[in-house]
Amino acid sequence: MRIKLRNFLGKYMIVLVLIGLMIFSGIMTPAFLKPRNILNIFWQTSYVGIIAIGITFVMIAGGIDLSVGSMLALLGAFAITTSNKLGNGVGPTLASILLTYALAALLGLGMGLLTTKGKIPAFITTLGGMAIYRSLVLNFANGGVYMSFSRTFSSFGMKFVAGLPLPMIVFVVYAVLAYIVLDKTRFGRYVYAVGANETAAVYSAIKVDTIRTITYIISGVSVATSAILLSSMMASVSSSSTGSGFELDAIAAAVIGGTSLSGGKGTIFGTFFGALILGVVNNMLVMLNVAVYLQGMVKGLIIIAAVLLQNLRK
Repeated sequence: MRIKLRNFLGKYMIVLVLIGLMIFSGIMTPAFLKPRNILNIFWQTSYVGIIAIGITFVMIAGGIDLSVGSMLALLGAFAITTSNKLGNGVGPTLASILLTYALAALLGLGMGLLTTKGKIPAFITTLGGMAIYRSLVLNFANGGVYMSFSRTFSSFGMKFVAGLPLPMIVFVVYAVLAYIVLDKTRFGRYVYAVGANETAAVYSAIKVDTIRTITYIISGVSVATSAILLSSMMASVSSSSTGSGFELDAIAAAVIGGTSLSGGKGTIFGTFFGALILGVVNNMLVMLNVAVYLQGMVKGLIIIAAVLLQNLRK
């Protein structure tokens, strides 16, 4: 009985934490539990959540990606620029989206190859990528804003389907697909194997470099999905602020969900609810009028607490 209870708590503790946080927030500010606010939390969480799902693949394989925030700004700016040049309409908008995904895959491939074939630590590679992407976005806009002039492109980001915002639906569907890939396919098993014990993976004839590189491509595609939805919803991209801090939030969501910073452990289920927990915390801080400058400190403490909890469990 104790073993079953321990297994249940180990698997669903993050859901219980989310429920507890929501109850606490509802007690502190009754307006928190209003359906409109809950929907807004899910909506706002979707953009970081989608990126966090991609980062989960990278982290389980033993890597890290600090470039996702700046990459989001670059891809969002690219999507807006191409849609403006191609013109209004479904065809041009679809073409700009496909081109954005292609660029994201190339950026992810580049990060992966530099890390695996170039033997540069992932921390350094992606830190450099973060600086490069942000610099490019700032340079092409002269520190200004990219504005969308395509009605088609700037409309779908605000669409509702069955009363639910499109980003929220994409987040859920993306999480389900990622879960299937990570938990039900051979590739997913290889990702865990590479992160858990690289040497054993090599002796098992697993192409370690290929698997790690693919995880960075997945991360890039995840960022592209979020960038397209966010830039469409905002109809603009700020070269200086869009995506800023997203890397911290995405990594925090994965870590809160149980993904190990040393690799080999993590789940899409955990990351999904980790992102929601972070969204609830952000919303609660705003509703409690906590100073904006202190909100980063709270996120940092949450990350430290989550890693500490993982170490205590070990």
